[in-house]
Amino acid sequence: MNSFRFRLTTMMIVLIGLSVLASGLFIGKTYKENYLDNLQQSMVREMKVVLSKTDWPSGSLEEQYAYFTNEAQRFKKVTGERITFILGDGTVVGDSDHDPKSMENHLDRNEIRMARETGEGRDIRLSETTKSNFMYVAIPVDPASLSSSPMLRLAMNLGEVEASISKMWMVLLLGLLVLFIIAALLCYRIAKGLTRPLEQISEVAKQIKNHQYEARVTGPDKGEIGELGQSINAMAASLQEQMRQIRQNETQLESVLENMINGIVMIDRDGKIVLMNQRAEEVLGFSAKEFEGRHYTEAKQQYELAQMIQEGLELREHLKEELTFYFPVERLLELHLVPVFHAGDEFGGALLVVQDVSAIRRLERMRSEFVANVSHELKTPVAAVKGFAETLLGGAVNDPEIARSFLQIIFDESERLNRLIGDLLELSKVESRRVPLHFSPIEMSGFIAKTIEVISAEAAKKRIILDMRVEEGIYVEADEDRLLQILMNLLSNGINYTPEGGKVSVSVEPLYKKQGGRLKQEGDYEHIRIRITDTGIGIPKKDLPRIFERFYRVDKARSRSSGGTGLGLSIVKHLVELHKGTITVESTVGVGSTFTIELPVLQ
Repeated sequence: MNSFRFRLTTMMIVLIGLSVLASGLFIGKTYKENYLDNLQQSMVREMKVVLSKTDWPSGSLEEQYAYFTNEAQRFKKVTGERITFILGDGTVVGDSDHDPKSMENHLDRNEIRMARETGEGRDIRLSETTKSNFMYVAIPVDPASLSSSPMLRLAMNLGEVEASISKMWMVLLLGLLVLFIIAALLCYRIAKGLTRPLEQISEVAKQIKNHQYEARVTGPDKGEIGELGQSINAMAASLQEQMRQIRQNETQLESVLENMINGIVMIDRDGKIVLMNQRAEEVLGFSAKEFEGRHYTEAKQQYELAQMIQEGLELREHLKEELTFYFPVERLLELHLVPVFHAGDEFGGALLVVQDVSAIRRLERMRSEFVANVSHELKTPVAAVKGFAETLLGGAVNDPEIARSFLQIIFDESERLNRLIGDLLELSKVESRRVPLHFSPIEMSGFIAKTIEVISAEAAKKRIILDMRVEEGIYVEADEDRLLQILMNLLSNGINYTPEGGKVSVSVEPLYKKQGGRLKQEGDYEHIRIRITDTGIGIPKKDLPRIFERFYRVDKARSRSSGGTGLGLSIVKHLVELHKGTITVESTVGVGSTFTIELPVLQ
């Protein structure tokens, strides 16, 4: 049986049962009261008969004990009921069932008090002597003086009365049980007809509550229940469309927030964080799950950010600041705090927009440094050429030895200026990715040997040993000229910064792909690793992150004296990246440096 139908049926049965039970209780109580009233009247008549047959002598107490006890026993044989004679002070002087001398004073008994007040008294209680329920009825001997009159009391055992009442209750209960069964059958039939469509509507309503908006009511389309079903269907259709639009909007909003390059943090008017996108988590260093719904001061961010949020919530104005954050990493962040207002100009909180401008500021600084470096690098040889040319024009040209020395300096500076301009043009082409690469298979053993042969003369001037450790049969697909340019730059740097008698080595090894935690068979390598190691002066740890920047020199004086332009490593880095590879460096001051290049085998 359906729960709703069961509840309705049960409710109807309970109502009927309660009505019948109340009627039964009322009938039973009325029956009992009428029975007891009739019984009381009958006992009063019997007591009046007894009083008419009894004298009340005025003798000693012992004489009264004997006389009234005898009278009580004599009348009990006639009436079959317990009879008690009580004096005006409550002393029992005669009882048909017990010795009156042993009985306590009865002045405070309920039936005695009532008889003194109204002329008749009745009480039902458990007899302390017989341990049975008795009805006690008392009347005064002298109705004219109720307060001091002796009393005659008649007691009747209620066992038969209680048995009669119990029988009546049994009949009532059986009647109620039969009525309940009949009512249950009738109520079920009535409830089934009423609740079947309502049950379906209720089930559909539950499905809608559980977000199953496609549920619909099917059934009668007439009457009030039919109209209710149609209304439910219309509501479900409307909710389904609205939820579709809400989900679509939520998906779009979530997609926008999660893919924004800026961090977004929404704070309500009470200072609680209600929304945070993924970028904000990365930049600020704490998770949305941990802090959404909590006050912004619990985020344990730096003091300036908390002050900015507090000021924005108080002033309700657009604030903008740039702050340096040191957690989780050092970043320069541009912060915009925008007040949010709802309909009716109601202040709803603030929106914090976080943008990481570290790279932008670094690029601006690099651009400024680049312009300054280019100007400086170009000015030095130009100034030298101009100065010596002016000296020659001033008459030094007439001295052959001085003229030849000055002209050699002018030539060297011109060559330096030419190399600088060439490197600048090369770097410009490489950075703009306008360098056409012609990929072809290169056998690394022969290629490295040829490269070392080209640069061996330069190494021999400083008695530097060139070492090669390359297995035969290692191939890579690359632009041969650009790969040669990469290696020549790195080898030249190694030779330039290695003291006489040092060593520069080149090694090439394949990087095998792992499968199931094990290396595949030889030949199935996807990358190669090239290492150029020198025993030179090394690079300080603080300079390692910047050595691939344009014009950055660790030892500026030595770099200039060696003819370097400061652009070689920057060109190398961009050429490696054009080959879809990576380059890293490790170095220890006084020990040497190792440049590691990893290139894919196939382009």
